[in-house]
Amino acid sequence: NVYDLGLIYKIDIDDENNVDLTMTLTAPNCPIADQILIEVQQKIEEIPEVEQVKVHLVFEPPWDMEMMSEEAKLDLGYM
Repeated sequence: NVYDLGLIYKIDIDDENNVDLTMTLTAPNCPIADQILIEVQQKIEEIPEVEQVKVHLVFEPPWDMEMMSEEAKLDLGYM
């Protein structure tokens, strides 16, 4: 999942339950980038308490494998 892969950099939730999420991708030229962003936004919008969602795509700092959770590293055979 995008969280365990370390692609989520920041999640802010304000007092009105608006979610502001900053994330990255493993590579700037990811062929399914648009689909990933749409799915992330849709999944957050499905949470009943959430009012609005803004997803920001950034590439600084650049993603690397060290950002992955231990579970993701284990699942992908990096441990």
